[in-house]
Amino acid sequence: MERTMRSTSEFPNILFILSDDQGPWAMGCAGNDEIITPHLDRLAKEGMRFENFFCTSPVCSPARASLLTGRIPSQHGVHDWIAEGNGGERPTEYLQGMTGYTELLAEAGYECALSGKWHLGDSMTPQKGFDHWYVHQTGGGPYYGAPMIRDGKLETEERYVTDVITDEAIAFLKKRDRRKPFYLGVHYTAPHHPWIGCHPEEYMKLYDDCEFLSCPQGEPHPDIIKYKVDSGNPRASLQGYFAAVTAMDAAIGRILEQLDATGDRGNTLICFLSDNGFNCGHHGIWGKGNGTFPLNMYDTSVKVPAIFSHPRAIPGSKVCDELVSGYDFMPTLLDYLGLRNPEEDELPGRSFARLLRGEESDGDGHVVIFDEYGPVRMIREKEWKYVHRYPYGPHELYDMVKDPGERCNLIHEQAYRHEAQRLRGKLDAWFHQYVEPGIDGAREPVTGNGQIGLAGIRNEGRRSYHD
Repeated sequence: MERTMRSTSEFPNILFILSDDQGPWAMGCAGNDEIITPHLDRLAKEGMRFENFFCTSPVCSPARASLLTGRIPSQHGVHDWIAEGNGGERPTEYLQGMTGYTELLAEAGYECALSGKWHLGDSMTPQKGFDHWYVHQTGGGPYYGAPMIRDGKLETEERYVTDVITDEAIAFLKKRDRRKPFYLGVHYTAPHHPWIGCHPEEYMKLYDDCEFLSCPQGEPHPDIIKYKVDSGNPRASLQGYFAAVTAMDAAIGRILEQLDATGDRGNTLICFLSDNGFNCGHHGIWGKGNGTFPLNMYDTSVKVPAIFSHPRAIPGSKVCDELVSGYDFMPTLLDYLGLRNPEEDELPGRSFARLLRGEESDGDGHVVIFDEYGPVRMIREKEWKYVHRYPYGPHELYDMVKDPGERCNLIHEQAYRHEAQRLRGKLDAWFHQYVEPGIDGAREPVTGNGQIGLAGIRNEGRRSYHD
């Protein structure tokens, strides 16, 4: 369907909420009876929660770039979290020349606004169709004294940044052009570290007596990286992490109240995701894909919480167990809106809009998931997971039915050699189809310590993956 054939009054509003480093286990509606998330639980009750939603890369910037463009990292060239080029003397627009779905929404008549984390380069400059642009200068940092950008100027926000991001979102909802549908991205930095001494006392106190049984602290993973986080004090870190999630949940509740107050809730599609998963002691790790070296692809790192709610359009109280990915988000959203995707033939993702409508899976699209983080690639079926590390390994093979906790690596078991070869073949064929050779992540020295400059052939001599 051509975009020009639709009246803007026919489109629903879109509220896209993106959290930062939230594990798929960190919601009450996901079965965690320790964490307090009443508003996310309400969204899940009013809509559909996905149990098997995977990020495209278990670290923030590549995952966010894939959500926005529908491209995998080896198509957009963002292979690690962006360490340089967010501002300063040489800002870098990492996604220059690549279509983001927000640009297509703007062309279709949407008023597009962003409040919160961007972390895709050149944060001073509004990009990808956004007219309203209030963003974090980099990608993370303190919750009090956060570095932000307002109207093209740097500022330090002394208030709790979760509340500030929410206030800006609500301010947009109050002043928006009601002749147009809106797209509002609310990108929280929560629950990214720091955790200890960084969150309002009213939320910290909620977990004074919590046993944190949902986050068992096992022996440290042999490949764990000691980052500058608070993992040395697990209980205090867990209290801060849980408090950050609950404070964010309360902030989401305020946005929902605003939508109810203006009568917009019934015509608003709400999408809630996180950029990547997170381990709070799971597998003996505090962190995500770069919580270990070699980089890891555990489900707790690559799965994310995912909720979609749209009254009368998406069935309520539904849990979907189909495997879907962040690279499916762009084609799904455009399909849901009835907008043409001009890059459909070039992108790996497929729409799961039929699932949102409550229709049965056709069984031909979402049974295999692919992930990458630099030289590490993963293929995930419901039954099996294979992880390949270029060029020399170590590789991994897990039976996800018998071993959902990924405790027993079968890669060296002769009985499973054929399974590993089968999955390796599918993995190689899929990436061969979609990778842009000049920015192939398997050939980049990604260590999980940040990206400086454009990758591969787009690089002008400034690319670096540093310690």
